Amino acid sequence: MGTIVMLPGACSTAWIFNEFRDHFEAAGWTVLTPGLRYHDQGPDQPPDPRLTQTGLADYLADLCSMIEDLDRPPVLLGHSMGGLLAQLLAARGLARAAILLTPAPPWGVLPSSENEIAAAMGLMSLGPIWDQTISAVFEIAAANSLNCLSPARQEEVFAQFVPESGRALYECLFWMFDLGRASYVNAVNVDCPLLAIAGGRDRVISPATVQKVADKYRDQATYLEFPDMGHMLLLEDGWRDVAQACGEWLAANGMD
Repeated sequence: MGTIVMLPGACSTAWIFNEFRDHFEAAGWTVLTPGLRYHDQGPDQPPDPRLTQTGLADYLADLCSMIEDLDRPPVLLGHSMGGLLAQLLAARGLARAAILLTPAPPWGVLPSSENEIAAAMGLMSLGPIWDQTISAVFEIAAANSLNCLSPARQEEVFAQFVPESGRALYECLFWMFDLGRASYVNAVNVDCPLLAIAGGRDRVISPATVQKVADKYRDQATYLEFPDMGHMLLLEDGWRDVAQACGEWLAANGMD
């Protein structure tokens, strides 16, 4: 088998992979679930003030250091912003394969839906987000990232959210203004197979955007859509189907 490194998205920690970790460990994989820098304060604690000055490059540096200590490049499995980090790592030759679950798109990929544009506009109304920490709002999360969960499950999952770096969100959503191009991925440097998975009811990262991400990597990428699922593919009722599809794709690509 080998090692899978699971990368969380914005406002998330390793808890989001609880079911996926158990599933892949039962299948014989070694699973690592690193947290992102300054995301370990806990849901009820104030954010680390250093988070305001933390960006994608910082998250990437930490992950590069960890992966370079492994015996060989692992399989990467990233959710949302973690899917963007997986692409950035793959472009550095640090992945045997990459599974992108509703991935945040890299530099140059425009939003494809009104919901994606509305989310960016909502953040824009907060002022200079690149110098802030951003905390999720339940009503917004319930209508968007948690829309395919029951009301009780929405509250349970939201209680685990942690503040996110506004700088990292700025680099993801407003890449056209980021002179450092932190989210830029040179597709030529990605030489491993990729699986891009979309949720048909995802209001955060639309299927059309995930398809654009897959198209960026041409024949190296496979696109797969689960029509009745949303952004939280890892936590919704059909998560086992998603995990099974990931395992089958890995086996088909010689990763079993």
